[in-house]
Amino acid sequence: MSNYHYDAIVVGSGISGGWAAKELTEQGLKVLLLDRGRNIEHVKDYVNANKAPWEFPHRNAAVLSKAKDYPLLYKSGGLNESNLDYWVNEKESPYTQIKPYPWRRGYHVGGRSLMWGRQSYRWSDFDFEANLKEGIAVDWPVRYKDIAPWYDHAERFAGISGSLENLPQLPDGHFLPAMEMNCVEKDVSARIKKQYNGQRQMIIGRTANITTPLPGRTNCQYRNKCALGCPFGGYFSTQSSTLPAAMATGNLTVRPWSIVTQILYDKDTKKATGVEVLDAETNATYRYTSNIVFLNASTFNSAWILMNSATDVWPDGLGSSSGELGHNIMDHHMGGGATGIMEGYDDKYYFGRRANGIYIPRYRNLFNDKRNYQRGFGYQGSAGREDWSREIAELSIGAGLKEALQEPGSWAMSMVSFGEVLPYHENKLSLDKNNKDKWGLNILAVDAELKDNERKMEVDMENDAMEMLEKAGLKNVKSFERRPTMGAIHEMGSARMGNDPKTSVLNKWNQVWDAPNVFVTDGSFMASSSCVNPSLSYMAFTARAAHHAVEELKKMNI
Repeated sequence: MSNYHYDAIVVGSGISGGWAAKELTEQGLKVLLLDRGRNIEHVKDYVNANKAPWEFPHRNAAVLSKAKDYPLLYKSGGLNESNLDYWVNEKESPYTQIKPYPWRRGYHVGGRSLMWGRQSYRWSDFDFEANLKEGIAVDWPVRYKDIAPWYDHAERFAGISGSLENLPQLPDGHFLPAMEMNCVEKDVSARIKKQYNGQRQMIIGRTANITTPLPGRTNCQYRNKCALGCPFGGYFSTQSSTLPAAMATGNLTVRPWSIVTQILYDKDTKKATGVEVLDAETNATYRYTSNIVFLNASTFNSAWILMNSATDVWPDGLGSSSGELGHNIMDHHMGGGATGIMEGYDDKYYFGRRANGIYIPRYRNLFNDKRNYQRGFGYQGSAGREDWSREIAELSIGAGLKEALQEPGSWAMSMVSFGEVLPYHENKLSLDKNNKDKWGLNILAVDAELKDNERKMEVDMENDAMEMLEKAGLKNVKSFERRPTMGAIHEMGSARMGNDPKTSVLNKWNQVWDAPNVFVTDGSFMASSSCVNPSLSYMAFTARAAHHAVEELKKMNI
């Protein structure tokens, strides 16, 4: 074993880990950034970013021969040739599904910041106050006013494009110029607003794709190849944004291939002293010490690390004294949507491949609306003209088919719902000590499901989508099939924050109650899930926690 000391250690280099590294290094701390996977260098390692579909052996299709290494990802429809190696090899890193749960992981520097959907929305006090008002789980220890300045901070640096709408349930932010809705989207938006007397709104998505250049980054080129890594830096990722900023300070050391197996804990001082690392290439063990630890390994993996730490003090791991570590797992549920055809725009088209779509903010259980379930949902979607891949039943071969495909197809519009999942204590993680990964480490077992509240919500999610498209004048409107399981790539919970160490794992500054120099700022800290994409909140809470950590270090409180 070797020993090395830093002011701070950040575990995980995805969206929140990159932000932790940036904020801590810019305040003068010497930081070690650890990631369990390979390094991916900005631009140089985006090997498929400029390839066309025909440059791949199988035209970028889902490859059945790869299903043995990615069985769950293949089954969920997320597998193709172009970014296959960005996703975790599930044969090497398995997990146990007690109930079906699609867990999408990226084990490399940058994590899922390279593949994320980039939709970036603020929470409101409708979200932060819901648990308290409804008597569900625990109250959030913060309110919108506490996080608003940090949303400002995150948006200005990351670069979020969007429109100002003055909606109380979806606060406006500091936006770059919004992308533009196409002609059909504008028409449908106006019709929905009129049909529902302004109670429902369709707006352009708020996305971490920049529309004007930022330092070191060129604005979005409308290629819509974001999940391959962007050579222009047109969207926010660790590689394009936070990592260069942290490296510029001269205070950052990055170590890939570093699996953190536990946080080291001193029972006398009641503080963490650092981390233990298993080198993923050599299987050698190292110990790195630090004054503070930021845990950003992703919601489930951060819980796994805590569960494997300080077990001589707490059998269930560091942060388990409340009995809530690993519990209250949430994700968004995609409960259905609808699609339809818009007539009358055959002479209209659009420019480029916009890496964004429309958004319909939550309207259920707000203001004067009351349903037979709690919380609500929003929709994401877009309109476009059908392309060469559309079905033409009458013309299957020959000159007639070629002639028909020289013209774009009909205008179609679709929307899909993202609904809030409540924080149920019984939706949980545990260590599966009977099964190991490639490195001989215990794996996680996921036991989480949708319950009655979500099932009731799904009825509206599907029916409302059909109703809105029909009222907006679309024809041949059809609904989508609802997803039967929880999981849409927004896993949250497992180490929730709260006001009381008896009922929560973290305090309002994201500090572990049992070890105040350990901060957890990935999706683990969430006490509820809202229905909006959560990554902007991770950025804001991480920046806030990092500044608090440095202040506490200066005061010698941690």
